[in-house]
Amino acid sequence: MHKIHLYYGYGKGKTTSVMGLAIRALGAGHRVAVVQFDKGYNGQNEHYSERVILRKLKDIGYPIDLVPTGCERMMPDGTFRFKNDDADVAEAKRGLDAAKNFIEKGKLDLLILDEGLAAVAYHLLAKEDLTALLDMYEKIGRPCELVISGHKIWDELEKRVDLITEMRKVKHYFDEGVPARLGIEF
Repeated sequence: MHKIHLYYGYGKGKTTSVMGLAIRALGAGHRVAVVQFDKGYNGQNEHYSERVILRKLKDIGYPIDLVPTGCERMMPDGTFRFKNDDADVAEAKRGLDAAKNFIEKGKLDLLILDEGLAAVAYHLLAKEDLTALLDMYEKIGRPCELVISGHKIWDELEKRVDLITEMRKVKHYFDEGVPARLGIEF
């Protein structure tokens, strides 16, 4: 039976961990899909290095689908847009719909919802949206391994999953003013 994993917390390494799992699964011949929430791609400026390599793996025949969702948050002046608008919510809904579609088709071995928990924490999705997705996943018979990452979990969610890993910051160079670095943080 397939399992549900959560990687959560405010420490570094959630996306790094789930992308490592995606690569491991691909190496074992598994079919993988990654839905990324609030990590948009405008088709021109790629801010996330993990997507570069995943696209290259797909181009040479590895069975991976990548669905980046979210509106651009990096502004032309280098600032970051924090406030959500209707387009951000619509993008999260598009990601949720893509995840449901992957589950319904039943052709995957691994489905990753990167920052799926963050989409709930930042009010792009409701807890009920994720609960409904899990209900559908269970009803269909857990057709694939399901991995969700983000910042916060809640009691009802904790009871439904099989593995929970908390990423907790003990020390981080961000606190000393070191900016995010290409290839390390993104």
